[in-house]
Amino acid sequence: MSRIYSVLFVLVVFIISCYPKKHPATDEQVSSAVRPDDFESAPVVSAEESISKMILEDGFKIELVAAEPDISSPVAMNFDDKNRMWVVEMEGYMTDADGSEEDKKNGRIVILEDKNKDGRVDKRKVFLDFLVLPRALCLIENGILVAEPPRLWFIEIKDDKPGKKILVDESYTEGGNVEAQANGLFRAMDNWIYSGGSEKRYRKVGDKWLTERTHLRGQWGITQDDYGRLYYNNNSQNLLGDYFQPGLGAGNENLQRVRGFNERIISDNRVYPARPTPGVNRGYKDNVLDSARRLVSFTAACGPALYRGDLFDEQYYNNVFVAEPAANLIKRNALSGKGFTTEAKQAYQGKEFLVSFDERFRPVSLYNGPDGALYVVDMYRGIIQHKSFLTDYLKNEIKKRSLEKPTNCGRIYKITPKGGVAKAVQMPSNPLKLVDMLKHQNGWVRDKAQQMIIDGKYLQTAAKLREILAMASGNLAGIHAMWTLEGLGLLKSSDVLPLLQNSDWNIKTQALSVLRSAVTSTNYGEYTPVLQQLASQTDTLIAPYLAFQIGSIQKFDGKAANDLYLQISKKYPNNAYVTDAVLSNLKGQEASFYRQALLLKPDTTQLVYAQLRRILADIKSNESNKDANLLRKQYPRGASLFRTTCQPCHGADGNGVRSLAPPLNRSEWVTGSKETLIAILLHGLSGPVKVNNKVYQAPEINGDMPGVGSNKDIVDEDIAQLSSFIRNSWNNEAEKISRDEVIKIRKKFENKQGSFSAAELSGP
Repeated sequence: MSRIYSVLFVLVVFIISCYPKKHPATDEQVSSAVRPDDFESAPVVSAEESISKMILEDGFKIELVAAEPDISSPVAMNFDDKNRMWVVEMEGYMTDADGSEEDKKNGRIVILEDKNKDGRVDKRKVFLDFLVLPRALCLIENGILVAEPPRLWFIEIKDDKPGKKILVDESYTEGGNVEAQANGLFRAMDNWIYSGGSEKRYRKVGDKWLTERTHLRGQWGITQDDYGRLYYNNNSQNLLGDYFQPGLGAGNENLQRVRGFNERIISDNRVYPARPTPGVNRGYKDNVLDSARRLVSFTAACGPALYRGDLFDEQYYNNVFVAEPAANLIKRNALSGKGFTTEAKQAYQGKEFLVSFDERFRPVSLYNGPDGALYVVDMYRGIIQHKSFLTDYLKNEIKKRSLEKPTNCGRIYKITPKGGVAKAVQMPSNPLKLVDMLKHQNGWVRDKAQQMIIDGKYLQTAAKLREILAMASGNLAGIHAMWTLEGLGLLKSSDVLPLLQNSDWNIKTQALSVLRSAVTSTNYGEYTPVLQQLASQTDTLIAPYLAFQIGSIQKFDGKAANDLYLQISKKYPNNAYVTDAVLSNLKGQEASFYRQALLLKPDTTQLVYAQLRRILADIKSNESNKDANLLRKQYPRGASLFRTTCQPCHGADGNGVRSLAPPLNRSEWVTGSKETLIAILLHGLSGPVKVNNKVYQAPEINGDMPGVGSNKDIVDEDIAQLSSFIRNSWNNEAEKISRDEVIKIRKKFENKQGSFSAAELSGP
């Protein structure tokens, strides 16, 4: 008998080995209690039970900080100097599949506090109520920035109550597509406030608010590293970011792309959910879900946080954690640097940092905390996809599993190492002690100390800041000290010039980055010879920064600046980063600079000359663009729909947004067959797609353009106007499309499931 059992055992082992393996993320040793067999339902469970349905990387623990009724539909938060959480509640978001309550004034800004210091919120205070879909906040000086579409407000804080309300920007967001509106309001190291999904940055100087153009960054969420470089993502791409300081390179609108910004930091977009995830918007499509009905690649990447705390082991420092609410997980990416560039790789294959079997676990934003923990904002709800692009397939999934209600839940968690003690740092009120905090190992503490010194206008800290600055080499505190002096308006040439000669490459690039704040009409002469000396050296790491910042002396000494542009262009004629850095300063001067460069009798096939010719061609092309105001009057609904639905991915100029979508301007798909364009707008288009002899496909861009045919708010006349608007905008010129033509094509493809592929359509 024992021999028979042995044979049977071998046979069973063989059968198991041949059977398709389960998804790698579920191969952990998890009790049956947290691995339900029935994924057709998605019941609401308590926060404690939801935690039991999570698998976290070995060595870590996740703890509840806040849950309903203390919090409802949280989407973003800030910690104040008392370690309290200021949280945005977006309760009106997608309360049903039609988004029928998005006009309700039920959004709030609340203050959450742990009074008894047991790690759990025990006090909730409503700071601001009756808001419509609030989406971002930022604590600064004696008040708070609040984004309530379409406006950005600054509201003074008086005893935790709202005071004077000041309009900062009447068009912070554009359009009604909630997923594509600006957000984040991230207070960066350079003392400016940046947003995801926006080309604007903000800064408070005295009683005035400054607004400047910056690079368009990502979709939801934004974070920074120890040197102030920004990282972000869009829904289908794991991580994007900047190689250079965020304030550089955005001065020339004629330059459609500046190399070194909006770079793909990681190309691996695979995800490894723990459970089947049929409730994703395009789950009906091939390769969206695997054979076990689990999401294959990111579809809702958001809320990244670059870990800069002092609680995790060193190997986790500078790791970027990314939320994926559609797949109920958090990914960990390991970041590394090579020169001025950065790249990342997934920390491991086949599993995630955190996965959940609870379909309503929706991590939307991640943050560093004052205690060194990683904080997770969980919107906790069934519907996460906005109605703008909600497919019939997902509507059916929502109905089948009763995902609409409730919508008044929400949780905030913190992740810490097992055995680690997460104790929040108490920020001192003494200005000089705040300077000492610039040396702290926790990046959140360093950032907060810098901000508190600037907000308090503590000019008495200058001497101590300069002591730290004098020892800046290899020292993050020195970098913070420099930007703190900049924020106080106390930065002097004697502070910056020695740093430009520093042997530490990171210190030198920071000094170059701050030049526009340091150079004035009275001291530019001190900087010019230093810039000339740097330009004479061969240093490919410094060269892009130098090229960006030659502009700091341009308005004071145009000839010296121009000579430096020519010199550095000649030295690095095929360096794309240097070329774009130079051209970013030459708005309106491209043609004259090209003529001067040609006098050097160069090899005109070199990159710098090719890029100049490209810009000049774009300028000439833009001059022939149609009158946008006339088109808006002719197709008002189409223009509005383009701005809210198409522009976030295809750009206001129709030339496409890097990492998101191909151009509409001069696209054969737009100006060609009416039927093809209408079909695409109704049902969407999946890549790859060829436009102007270039093939666009994932991961270079988002692989799918969703259709709007199932959106009840968009009627046939709207689609006709949208079609006609884009067919006659920019350099396009084609026959307009009527409502009857849209009705005809809608009828023709009424049984169509999902989006078209380029091969399915006859093409232009």
